[in-house]
This record gives sequence, structure tokens and C-alpha cells, in this order.
Amino acid sequence: MTKDKATSRTVRARKTRIRLTALGATRLAVYRTNTHIYAQVISGDGAKVLCSASTVEADVRAKVKNGGNKAAAEAVGTRIAEKAKAAGIEVVAFDRSGYQYHGRVKALAEAARAGGLKF
Repeated sequence: MTKDKATSRTVRARKTRIRLTALGATRLAVYRTNTHIYAQVISGDGAKVLCSASTVEADVRAKVKNGGNKAAAEAVGTRIAEKAKAAGIEVVAFDRSGYQYHGRVKALAEAARAGGLKF
């Protein structure tokens, strides 16, 4: 059986999520498409989304023209850090959803760290 890129990514993501669920850590999950990037802070048991940010939001769209580049990822990282801090969350586990820690995913993570979240 051959695996395509999407299947391989979901397998990697599932492995990471199993480990994070066992730890019971609040996680910062990232999802990206060609045109947008999304981030959610999810409770330790995985039952509830505590806050979210994406390039679809009007506040972020006002700052960046294109939602599929590093500048947009940095804006989303800053926004998710603000929302998490407002919700009283300071420590999260970074769930990159099987994506490489590179490019937009890395830019989002570094902006969230700069915004005050601890991974």
C-alpha cells in the first residue's frame, strides 16, 4: 500500500496527539492550507476549544493582505497568544499536526512564543 502526502501527515499528527493526550497538556494546534492558516488552543482532554485565531478573521485580514505567507502566520501567532493570555493560558504543548517545523508553522510558533506563550 502506498501512502500519499496527506495520509502520511495525518499518521504523524495522530501519533503526536496520542502522546499529548496522555500528558493531558493544553495544546496549540495548527492547520494550514494554501490560502490560510489556523490555530486553536485545545483543552487537555481534547473536548473543548479554548480559543482560536486564523487568517479568516477580520482583525487579521486587516493587517495582512495574503493569508498564505509567513507574515500572515506571524499575525495569527501573535493573535492566538493574545487570546490565550486573556483566557488565562500561559503554557501549551505545540501540536504541529504532522507538518514540518518549517516556514509558516515555524513563524506562527515563534510569534506565539514572542507573544508570551510557553511551549
